[in-house]
Parts: sequence; C-alpha cells; structure tokens
Amino acid sequence: MTIRSKLIGALTAVALAGAAVPALAVTEIQWWHAMGGELGEKLNKIADDFNASQGDYKIVPVYKGNYTETLTAAIAAFRAHENPAIVQVFEVGTATMMAAKGAIYPVYQLMGDTGEPFDPKNYLAAVTGYYSDSDGNMLSMPFNSSTPVMYYNKTAFQKAGLDPNNPPKTWDELADDARAIIKAGAATCGFTTGWPSWIQLENFSALHNVPFATKDDGFGGLDTELAIDTPLHKKHIQDMVDWQKEGVFKYGGRRSDSAPLFYSGECAMYMNSSGAQAGVRANAKDFEFGVAMLPFEAEVDGAPQNSIIGGATLWVLQGRPAEEYKGVAKFFTYLSSAEVQAWWHQQTGYLPITYAAYELSKSQGYYEANPGTDVSIKQMTLNPPTVNSKGLRLGNFVQIRDVINEELEAAFAGNKTVDQAIADAVERSNELLREFEKANM
Repeated sequence: MTIRSKLIGALTAVALAGAAVPALAVTEIQWWHAMGGELGEKLNKIADDFNASQGDYKIVPVYKGNYTETLTAAIAAFRAHENPAIVQVFEVGTATMMAAKGAIYPVYQLMGDTGEPFDPKNYLAAVTGYYSDSDGNMLSMPFNSSTPVMYYNKTAFQKAGLDPNNPPKTWDELADDARAIIKAGAATCGFTTGWPSWIQLENFSALHNVPFATKDDGFGGLDTELAIDTPLHKKHIQDMVDWQKEGVFKYGGRRSDSAPLFYSGECAMYMNSSGAQAGVRANAKDFEFGVAMLPFEAEVDGAPQNSIIGGATLWVLQGRPAEEYKGVAKFFTYLSSAEVQAWWHQQTGYLPITYAAYELSKSQGYYEANPGTDVSIKQMTLNPPTVNSKGLRLGNFVQIRDVINEELEAAFAGNKTVDQAIADAVERSNELLREFEKANM
C-alpha cells in the first residue's frame, strides 16, 4: 500500500469516527410571556442575542396572551406536567405564585445551586423588595418593572405664568397650579390619572410610609386586611371628589383610558406608569411635556418615602430537567448584565433593574438627551424601602383592584360618600382575602 493510500485511509477513518459521534444537543428552554407587538419583538431580541452568545442553551420565547391568560396557562400546564421553565407574571400575581407550594424554584436558590454569580444588592432595592420573602431572599427575577410618575404640560404651565421647569411637589401646590392654569384658559382640567387604585391608593400609601394592608402589606402572612380606611386615605379621595367640581381633577377610567385627556391638552397633568412615556412622547404633539415625581401631602412627616413598582417578573417553575435550570441561571445572569438592562430600559421606558444599568445609561448620556427618563428611578430610590413601601403581597389582588376601582368610581360619580365607598372597598376586599387564605391554608 502506498503512503498516499495509507494517508487517505487514515483520514477516512477519522472522518467516519467523527460522524459516529453525535453533535452535542442544544438544551431548549421555554419562556412563556405576555408581551405582544413591539415589546414582544424587543423581548425576542434579548432571547436571540443570548442564544447567539453561547451554544449550549436556546431560550424559546412563547407569547401566551395577556398577563392573566399567561398566568392561567402556566398554572394549567404545571398541573399537567407540561409547564415551561420560565413564566412572566405581573406583580399582582406575586402572592399567587408564592402560595403555589412546590411549584416555584426560588431565584436565589436557583442561582446558588447552579453556581452562577448572584448578589441581590446589585439590584434596585425598591424592585427586589417586592419580589423577596420576609428574609430578603429574591424569589423571582425582575424584568419589566415600572412605577407611576406625573407627566405635565409645560406649555400650559408657561401660558398660566407658572415656571414650566418647577412642577408641583405637593398636592396643595398641584391644586393651586391647576386653578391658575384653568383661570388662564391654558387647559380646562388640572389633572387626570390612570390606574386609580395603583397610583392614588397603593403608591399613595407607600409615598407616605403608611400601610395599604395589615401584616406588613401582606408580607407577614395570609391573614391580612386592607388598611385604607384611615383619615389620610379618606382625605385624599375626598379631595379628588371635591376637585372634580372645579375642574382640578377629571376621572378618565380604570387603566390608561385617561391618556387622551392629556394628549389633547384638556388636562394639564397626567399620572401614569413610567412605562407610558413612549406613548406620551408619540401623542403629545402640540405641546412640550415634562416628567415629575408624584405629589405628596406636605403635612405627613417623612414624605415622600418611595414609590412601588408595577410591571412583571420572571418566575422559574419546578419539574424541568436539571440541565434546563443551568441554562435558566445563565440566562438570568445575561439578562441582569448592565448592557442588556440599559438597552431594555432605554428601548422600553421600563426601569433598569440594576444600579449598574442605571449608571451605564447615565454615562451614555441617555438621561441628559431624554430629560425625565430618570425620574422614576429617583422616585423609587428616594429612601430605603420600609415595610410600608416595598410592595404589596395580597392574594386575589386582581379582583381586589377591580373592587377598589369600582368603589372609587361610585365616590367620583357621587353615588356614595367617600366614607361609604372606602368602607365597602375594605369589606369586599377582605372577603376576597379570606377566600384566598382559606384556599391556601
């Protein structure tokens, strides 16, 4: 046999041996989420970029409908042993996830078990507080977090002879500015609000460092009750009822239905999620707008404390192969990186979940080029969160918000006194809390 033929034979043997060894399979990890449209595209980009950054794991995003539909689908899938490894759950579903004993794989435990670098102190305290247990352990990974802010019409302020760069800081100042704007004919309404329960009661409580509910706002146990039947809460809602009569306030709906009142210039101020800024920027065509912190009651010592979050977080479900969890942990490390979080924050208006992402955005000149985009971060980090300002842990919270909004509507419409509306909201909500407690004992 010639040297050439021997060489060809050897190379052929090597090639055949290589062909006999199967390529290492990529571990696929399903991520069920509730983000459609443009947000869904940006979410897909994060997954695609992670997949391209390594060859062992593939995150597969699956849109499952709105938040409620996604949560319902995940629960049903878990019961059928067909659940994904990751599911996106909105903040009001936190208590439901915590009560699902044996269903969740706490993030702090996951990261420890897989040896991934993880330090909760790197994340915004006001964000992680919402998703941590009473011992400070992070149970889920924050993803799209927001907090309410106040958008205001700078042009209307200027027409009324007010300083457009000095928005009202207190509720009394807001009422005075609204009256001046209306008197000058710069607008016919002072302010409107989205998400009344979330902004005017839940965040109102946090900003004034008072309980929204007993048992540390639900963190201390399931046997909790609402605590919004106080003179402070009633005064605030009564002010809103009274302000309607002079145009200082105009009710616009339970969610973001009030946005057109601001876009059109009818109302000079508008309270809604920090994540609504893209919509404001796109629709407020005829005037310059600014972004400010939510107002507070000046007579309350220590106010403002800090606001609390909305949005959603990523929960890890039990029942998947160990190899998938290694990939989930690596994905969470990637997702938490300053570069990824800064990109997500700047593209969507959601909060950066880490201090490093905030600092990176600042060094990139993002806040200087986009004034007001850091207001939400400053408001959430005004002070270290307390038991009254780290978030709410209530069962049946989706239904409770509906109850509260319904009772507020009755007060705004004059069908109930504020005292009666608040009392009914508390009584009906407590019944829902008892149902949840009984179901999860």
